[in-house]
Amino acid sequence: MARRKKGNPVHGWLILDKPYGMGSTPAVSFARRVFNAQKAGHGGTLDPLAEGVLPIALGEATKTLPYILDADKTYRFTLRFGTATATGDAEGDIVATSDVRPTEAQIQAILPQFTGGITQTPPAYSALKIDGKPAYERARAGETVEIPSRDVTIYSLKLRAYTPEESTFEAEVSKGTYIRSLGQDMAVALGSCGHLSYLRRLKAGPFDEKMAITKETLENCLQNGHSPQTVLHPPEVALADIPAHTADAQDRQTLKTGRVPDWPGLAPGTYRVHDKVNGQLLSLVSIGADAEGTKRILRNFNLDETDIAKE
Repeated sequence: MARRKKGNPVHGWLILDKPYGMGSTPAVSFARRVFNAQKAGHGGTLDPLAEGVLPIALGEATKTLPYILDADKTYRFTLRFGTATATGDAEGDIVATSDVRPTEAQIQAILPQFTGGITQTPPAYSALKIDGKPAYERARAGETVEIPSRDVTIYSLKLRAYTPEESTFEAEVSKGTYIRSLGQDMAVALGSCGHLSYLRRLKAGPFDEKMAITKETLENCLQNGHSPQTVLHPPEVALADIPAHTADAQDRQTLKTGRVPDWPGLAPGTYRVHDKVNGQLLSLVSIGADAEGTKRILRNFNLDETDIAKE
């Protein structure tokens, strides 16, 4: 007999407005605890000293996590000039200083240099694994951490506020971009040095800060008897860019057996399949572009209509 999972079968996305000082892993633990959910995971690490949009998947929504981890992100950050730190933020020890303070015109002039495809080196104090161990753990233990540079894309980078001591920017970036590294590199290009004094994620894939709920508001909602469905978003929200297809009762049974139904005329590609009657998310399927039109199920979703979030 299979062991019964602990917790409730709660399925959906919680968009937490993560507070300053809270790590991403403790945030997931918090969400899992307040919902008594069987499983949970987050859609992209957010540093403890950063705040803002942290998508947390519960239950079957965890099957859509890769689509958020690969999604573009938008950040607001403040770069303080004159001091560089070991961590790239206000937490680390000062490792360099400079008397240079750039003008607003100088800052505007370098923005194109950091827009588009760029190469950056992630910070040593990051969650990247080096031989199976997070880089920040090695750095804090005094080890010399060497992380390979990577190519990322900065879709837009705008100056939002300026003072000689610090300036605030907004950046839309590809997956894998480290804003601390971006800020440090910008300061160096300006002939100075710097670190982030503020960092907030505004958007992750389809989730933005208008959808986010604070830890305190969430606790109050649940304590006052509101159901989880009132604060969660459906699993399929993470798949908004994938075209939808509907399945009738016979198709649904076919999907349950691990086979893709015969859908003549369906163009090659990936589809999210919903029940034709109630709209419930059933599967993610792939139709191949080869001559045979090879079909396969990427994911099946085991959702109970009584415990999923609905729009």
